[in-house]
Amino acid sequence: LEKRTASRLLRLDGQTNQIIDDHFERFIDLLQPDDLLVFNNTKVMKARLFGHKETGGKVELLIERVLTPYSALAHIKANKSPKINTKIILEDQQTITVNDRQKGLFEITCSHDLEQIMTKQGHLPLPPYIKRADSTDDLNRYQTIYAEKQGAVAAPTAGLHFDQALWDKIKQKKIATAHLTLHVGAGTFQPVKTNNLEQHQMHAEWIDVDETLCQAVKDCRTRGGRVVAVGTTSVRGLETASQSGEIKPYQGDTQLFIRPDNHYQFKSVDMMLTNFHLPQSTLLMLVSAFSGYDEIFNAYQHAIKQQYRFFSYGDAMLLLPKKS
Repeated sequence: LEKRTASRLLRLDGQTNQIIDDHFERFIDLLQPDDLLVFNNTKVMKARLFGHKETGGKVELLIERVLTPYSALAHIKANKSPKINTKIILEDQQTITVNDRQKGLFEITCSHDLEQIMTKQGHLPLPPYIKRADSTDDLNRYQTIYAEKQGAVAAPTAGLHFDQALWDKIKQKKIATAHLTLHVGAGTFQPVKTNNLEQHQMHAEWIDVDETLCQAVKDCRTRGGRVVAVGTTSVRGLETASQSGEIKPYQGDTQLFIRPDNHYQFKSVDMMLTNFHLPQSTLLMLVSAFSGYDEIFNAYQHAIKQQYRFFSYGDAMLLLPKKS
């Protein structure tokens, strides 16, 4: 939608299974003065690059993780999987060398500063279900207004509903806010392909939960407020840092797989704002663990009948947890 806050908002109470059709512009009216909003301040990189092999074959790269100014881990799409020491020529004649392979990712080095290469000729990596090239509008619309730390290949889409006017209202109402960083990886779009969830290899994403956020969560608890996670990425970051039972600073990879079948107990999140997720995804499992499997699937059926818009640029859900 042209206006970020014009999206619809489906509200689901996991304890009562009550479903309410609402609008996102009213989100702030659903908050209480003692609440804490937690945002993911990751910024999407222009991570998609195009080039060709020295033999002429076309190549598409998706930078998954920057390692140094001149090296990264990347997905590479080509007619034939590139061998070690293959050189890839980019549009501006810079070269990328394939050095190693780590499972589904290639370790690459660049002839020039990688961030400069992405800035000049990179493309925004829209999700695979958006069947069009990225546009200049996406450069603005596929970033949250509070995006700060570059490193993601996908936007934390629940945050796309916030515009500056709503942000100002949050400040005026003196709702506490805090940020963590989780660099969303391409694995977030990968479906679970095994019936035994114990066998699913959860993708790793880098997070930074600092002392400031930890203290904000503790202060919220002290004053009796609710920790409201904006997006499943904020949930994953908060819960990773809370595995000991108390939230503590954490920096590094997380492979936390939150799912309903192992009765995961949430430690730091009281309410969740999220979009509608892909079938068979770990994100759909996460929200099912939070609000209940049957409750989530009932809500999705309601959303389909009411013609809610799904996925990255779609509508939002506000979830309350299922009673444990």
